[in-house]
Amino acid sequence: METFRGKTPEDILLSISKLHRGRLKVYIGAVTGSGKTYHMLREGHALKQRGLDVVICAVSTMRRPETAEQIGDLERVPSIRWHENGIEKKDLDVELLLERNPEVVLVDGLAHRNRQGACYPTRLDDIRQLLHRGISVITTVNVYELEDMKELAKRRTGIEVRETVPADTLELADEVVLIDVTPETMLARAAEGSCKPQEAAPLFKRGNLAVLRELALRLVAEGVGDTLEKYRQETGAARPSGAAERILISAQYHWNGSIHVRRGQQIAKRLNGDLTVVTFVQGNRPPSKEAASFKRSIVKLVEKVGGDFEELPLRSRRALPGALVRYAIQHNMTRIVMGHSKQTRWQELWKGAVVHRVLKRTKHIDVFVVADRADHEGERILPARLNKPAADPYRRLSPQEMERRIEQIRRGRFKVYIGAAPGVGKTYTMLREGNDLLRRGADVRIGLLETHGRQETLAQVGKLGTVPRKVVDYRGTRLEEMDTEAILREAPEIVLVDELAHTNVPGSKHAKRYEDVIDMLNAGISVISTINVQHLESLNDAVEQITGIRVRETVPDHLLRLADEVQLIDVAPGSLQQRMKDGKIYSLDKVDQALNHFFKTGNLIALRELALREIADDVDERLEAWERRSALRGPWRREEVIFVCVGSAPAAERLIRRGFRIAHRLKATWYVTYVQPDEMNLSSGLSERLRTMKELTERLGGVFRIEIAACRKRIADVLIAKANEYRSTQLIIGQSRRTRWQELRHGSLVKKLLRSSRHMDVLVVADVDPNIQV
Repeated sequence: METFRGKTPEDILLSISKLHRGRLKVYIGAVTGSGKTYHMLREGHALKQRGLDVVICAVSTMRRPETAEQIGDLERVPSIRWHENGIEKKDLDVELLLERNPEVVLVDGLAHRNRQGACYPTRLDDIRQLLHRGISVITTVNVYELEDMKELAKRRTGIEVRETVPADTLELADEVVLIDVTPETMLARAAEGSCKPQEAAPLFKRGNLAVLRELALRLVAEGVGDTLEKYRQETGAARPSGAAERILISAQYHWNGSIHVRRGQQIAKRLNGDLTVVTFVQGNRPPSKEAASFKRSIVKLVEKVGGDFEELPLRSRRALPGALVRYAIQHNMTRIVMGHSKQTRWQELWKGAVVHRVLKRTKHIDVFVVADRADHEGERILPARLNKPAADPYRRLSPQEMERRIEQIRRGRFKVYIGAAPGVGKTYTMLREGNDLLRRGADVRIGLLETHGRQETLAQVGKLGTVPRKVVDYRGTRLEEMDTEAILREAPEIVLVDELAHTNVPGSKHAKRYEDVIDMLNAGISVISTINVQHLESLNDAVEQITGIRVRETVPDHLLRLADEVQLIDVAPGSLQQRMKDGKIYSLDKVDQALNHFFKTGNLIALRELALREIADDVDERLEAWERRSALRGPWRREEVIFVCVGSAPAAERLIRRGFRIAHRLKATWYVTYVQPDEMNLSSGLSERLRTMKELTERLGGVFRIEIAACRKRIADVLIAKANEYRSTQLIIGQSRRTRWQELRHGSLVKKLLRSSRHMDVLVVADVDPNIQV
C-alpha cells in the first residue's frame, strides 16, 4: 500500500533538493597515518578516469612519499594558509571552489577548525556549503575526532582531542568507508618515520592503537547495522538479518527483574548486541509500593547499562507469551531473555509455563533462559576468562614449554586480509604490500595468485617473482595447484597466498590450502593471505541466513587466531556493485546474475556488518590477551562451561557452530554430547553422521562425546547428568518442532531439560530440530 501512496508537496520538494545536493563520502580511520588520504586520492584518480571533474584542496600528504605520489595530475585549488603556534594550517577557499565549480572536491581533515574571522567556523560548515551547491565532497576523519567518541577515547587511551565534529556527522554522509590498519603495521610505519607527526605521538602505543581501531570498527558496524535495518524495513524483510544480535529482556517488577536485566546486558555487551527491556502491566491500576520500587530500580539500571526500556499494556497473564513474541518479531530481535519457570511438572501441565508458550510461538528467535541461582550464588557477572597472575619470571620452563617457545620463535609471521565479499580489494592490497616489502629488500614470492581476470589486480604484480604452480592429473583433467614442496625447498622470506579457504585437488598432501600455509609457517616462512568472512566455519549458518547460499569451502576460526595480523578491507555496497557493473570483479556476462543473487544490496550490507563486527571482536580478543585488562565488551569474574546437546539431524552442525561462537566469546570450555538409546542400532549412516559432527567439533576446538541411555525416555537424564559432571554453566539445545499432541504422547526433550536445569542458563536455538524422539 505504501508503494502506491501519493507523495505530498513536501516529499516532492525534499526529493528535488536531494537531486541538487552533492554526495558526501567519508574515509574514517583509527588514527592519523592509517591511509585515509592515500585511498581518497586513489579514488579521485578513478573518478577522473571515468570522466568526472575532480579537484583537491587542503589535502595534506604529511610528506609521505606513497601518498604524495597519489596526487599525480589531480588539479589543486589553492587553500588559505595560516599558522597557529608555529604549525601551518590550511583552510578551504570556499569562494574559489564555488567559482571553479568542479563535480568532486577531495579535502582532508573533516574536524578542522578554521582561522579566526573565517566566513564559516569549521570545515564541516564549508563542506555543507559545497554540498548545497551540488559539489560532491570526499573527506577524511579519525574516530576520536567524533564528539561522541571523544570521551571514550580519552578514558581508554588518555588522549585529549581539541578539534571534533558533532556526533551525528557521519549520518550526513552518503557513504562511510573504514580504512583498517593493524597496530603492527602502524608501528612499523612509525618506526620508518613515515606516519607519526609529533602531535600524534601519544597515540602510537600498541594498546592505544588497538583500542582506537576497535572503536572505529564498532562505530562503522553500528552505522552499517542501522543502514541494514532501514533497507530491510523498506523491502519488507521479516526475519532478523543474521548479521548482529538484538537482545530483548522480559523483566517484571519483581526481585529477580534486575538479575534478568544484568544478565541480558552482559550477553548483549559480550555479543555486541543492542539491548531492549520490556515489562508488561495489567490494567490501569496504579502499581503497589513494592512494584513501584522495583520499577524505579529497573528503569535506572536499564538507563545505566545503555538499553531501551518500554512498558507495555497486557490484558491478562495468559496473553504475555504472545505479546512478547509479537514485540520481538516486530523489532527484529534475535534473542529473548527470560527466567526459568518456577512451576512443578503438574502445574506446567495444568496451567502451562510462560517459557514453554514462548518457545511454541518463536520461529527465528533464540530463547535464553536465565539460571535461578540468586538463592545460593547471588547475581553473577558474565565471564570470559579468569585473569591469571603472570608467571613467575624465575620459574624454570618445562621441556614441553621450552619446545613450544622455540617453535613460536622459529615460526613465520602470518597476516590475513579479510573482506565481506569478492572484489573488495584483498588481493590488490596483498600484492601492494608484497611490492613494498620487496622494495625494502625482503625476498618476496607469489605462491598462489588468483586475479580472476581483474586488470587492476594484475597490474599490482609488478616485480614480484612467482613460484610456478604444480600440474596435477585428476580424472583425465590437468589441474594446477600451489607447489608447496617447491616453496618449502626454495624457502623465500615471504610468500603471498591467495584464497586461503581453497580445497586442494584430491590426492594432494593436504585437503585444504590453509594446511599448506601452516606447513610454510612451521618452516619459518612468513605468509600473507586473503579470505572472505563467509568462509569462516562458525559463520556458515549466519551467511546462509543472510544470502540463502551454503558456503562449502570453509576454514576453522582458530586460523584467524593463529594469524599475527588480521586486517579488514572495507568497501561500501554501492561502490562494490559499481565495480561489478564496470566488469572489474567478474566478466560482464556474469554481472546481472551476481547482482541479483550474492551481490544484492541487502546481502552486501549484512556481510559488511558481519565482517566489521568479527574483526572488532578479534581486536578485542588480542587486546585482552596482550594487556590482561577488561575488554570493551565487559568484564568477567568466573569461568563458563558450555554444554551442547545434539541429535543426528543436519541441524546438529548449526548447534555445534553456535556452541563454538558462544564459548569463544566467553573464553569457555565447551562440550558437544550425543546420546544414543541402547535400544537403537548404530547404523552405518548414523556412524558417518557422528564422525562428521566429531570432526567439526574438534576442528573448532571442542570436545565431542557419545553417551548411552537405557532407553529414549532417559536421554534427558543422561544429558543433565553429564552437564552436571562437567559443571556446565550454560546448556544449548535446538528448539523442538513437535506438535502439542506429539508432546503429550511422547513427551518433550526441551521441557524435560528446562525442568531439570534450572540451576544453569539454557539457550534454546531457533529453527533447529534436535531429531531426538522421546
